[in-house]
Amino acid sequence: MSDCVNQYSKAVAEAAASNRAVHQGIDGDEIDLLEVLGTLWRGKLWIVLAMLLAGATAWGYATRIAVPKYTAQAAVALDNRQGAMVDFENVLSGLSGDQATINTEVEVLRSRNLINRLVDDMGLLADPEFNPFLDADTPAPSPQHERNATVDSVAEAITVSNLRSSYVFTITTLTTDPNKSADIANRLAELYIADQLAVKFEAMETATEWLSERVATLRVELETAEARIKSFATRTDLVSVEALEGLNRQIKDTRVRLDGLVTTRDALATRVGALEAAEAGGEPAEMARVAEDAALTRLAGEIDGASNTGLFAARFATLLDRARADLGRAEGQVTSLGLSLDRLEADYARQSDDLVQLQQLERETQALRAIYEYFLTRMQETSVQRGIQQADSRILSYATQPVQPSEPRRSLILALGMILGLIAGAGVVLLREMMHTGFRTAESLEGETGLTVIGQLPKIPARQRKAVIDYLVNKPTSAAAEAVRNLRTSLMLSNLDRPPQVILSTSALSGEGKTTTAIALAQNFSGLGKKVLLIEGDIRRRVFSEYFDYEKAEGLLSILSGAARFDNVVQRIDDLGVDMLLGEQSTTNAADVFSSERFSTFMQDLRHKYDVIIIDTPPVLLVPDSRIIAQEADAVLFTVKWDATSRAQVREVVRQFALSGITITGAVLNQIDPKGMKRYGYGGQYSAYAAYGHNKYYNN
Repeated sequence: MSDCVNQYSKAVAEAAASNRAVHQGIDGDEIDLLEVLGTLWRGKLWIVLAMLLAGATAWGYATRIAVPKYTAQAAVALDNRQGAMVDFENVLSGLSGDQATINTEVEVLRSRNLINRLVDDMGLLADPEFNPFLDADTPAPSPQHERNATVDSVAEAITVSNLRSSYVFTITTLTTDPNKSADIANRLAELYIADQLAVKFEAMETATEWLSERVATLRVELETAEARIKSFATRTDLVSVEALEGLNRQIKDTRVRLDGLVTTRDALATRVGALEAAEAGGEPAEMARVAEDAALTRLAGEIDGASNTGLFAARFATLLDRARADLGRAEGQVTSLGLSLDRLEADYARQSDDLVQLQQLERETQALRAIYEYFLTRMQETSVQRGIQQADSRILSYATQPVQPSEPRRSLILALGMILGLIAGAGVVLLREMMHTGFRTAESLEGETGLTVIGQLPKIPARQRKAVIDYLVNKPTSAAAEAVRNLRTSLMLSNLDRPPQVILSTSALSGEGKTTTAIALAQNFSGLGKKVLLIEGDIRRRVFSEYFDYEKAEGLLSILSGAARFDNVVQRIDDLGVDMLLGEQSTTNAADVFSSERFSTFMQDLRHKYDVIIIDTPPVLLVPDSRIIAQEADAVLFTVKWDATSRAQVREVVRQFALSGITITGAVLNQIDPKGMKRYGYGGQYSAYAAYGHNKYYNN
């Protein structure tokens, strides 16, 4: 039996680490993943229940509430391999097939313009699946608003995607009717092909119209240019290029002749100057030398008289006149030939300019003629292409009527529901653990307060407090009795040199089991043959009357006031084998009573009469009586109700005792519920206690 209780205490210690770690992990800055997993494992029942509930809800939704929907899919291929039916360049080029083009075509299929045409073509404004205002109580604000809402609904039912690394677009439609899904997918594909052709025809019409206007304009410009050439040829004396080249050669020859005449003229001018200079000098020899005339040279040598001098002068004058006459003729020739050269050069320059202008006009006319002929050809080609246009895409496969609904996907909904249930269940378990303010294990209590838990008492199955006495007396080998023995042993071992004689039992608030703990401890000490006195120190509530039947009404206050003697007031509880001293109601403040010197003297007297004195005191957080009475006690037992007394309350009790300079000997975790331990996930760790408490509740 003791082994079972020891196993229970050991299990409590092991479970405490998990509880404390979860609080520290969730509330602190760091999370211990293993401890969180441990908490989830202990709450696995709640998690499984949440999963089952969510799964059942999801399955019910999928099978009974969700409207079945059917998926149909058509495929359109972008065809960039179209061949030319005629051998000339297309006015509109086909689609290139690059990624940008593919993305553009996907957006064209999704466009509101195409969806609008689909709505009109299939009369979807009258379909309640897409028009939300057909079944609505209030009509649409306007026809346009109704159309926009319908188009939005149809667009949501259609999905367009491009198969990776291909020129294929898939048009997927999801509606509540299988025929409708197939019809919408197929009709959208057909409208897309028709839209491509319409765009091409419209572009071709625009191109043809523009080309026609351009050809007419170019024709007028060409005719104007040709007329300009004719007019220019009429106004000017145009020669050919060959004649102009002959004129150029004539100018060159004239220029050569002129240069020769200029040279001759210059030589004659020099000779005339030299002759005139020699004549001015009057030296016959010099004159003969300059004149370079043999007759004159001979006459110069024969000058010896007046007659020879006259002949010489006459001959020299003749030569000078002849030279002057030659110079005059040469100058006349130079002047005449220079004028001729000027005329020739002027004619050449004029005819060259005219020829250049004519050539410019001819080039402009030729360019206009080429442009005119090009646009005329393109206009004729465009007229031919208007009747042979092809779409850049083709329908690869039409959608067929689906047999089975694609939504709701029951298995997926069930899986998602169970996953959500798992998340919700885990969240509830962790939230419950995080928000829990009580203590479920001894180690969590020790870790929170620093107190030593010297006792762990299970909940005694008694409906009334008087039944507690009968339970302890009639079931001495029960789990509760064994737990009280462990408490008694721990209490006696708390001070081996001086075992506590006066023991105080208190709690944070009322109803936490401090009185039951005091009574059970008194009964257990009595079982050791000890002389035990049980004092009702809670004179404000006086709860002993709920446990015992007694005849005497006098008690502690009568003794302290001197109205009665101790021997006349003390009562014997035969069932427990202890003496009992009741509290009494008084107008005097209870704190003043216990602070009196008389109470201290009275307690000293009792130490000589009894082996063990146990005092049941009021709750610490309600009145200061416990801290005052504790001044006379050797040991202070702080009873904490399992899973009820909050952490803040326990910390406050410890703080108040510390402020009073009182050391709490130990804490007692009271009213532990084995079923509650299982409910909170500690069933495996407390299996020894559970087996002892239920399978062998007592053994006489």
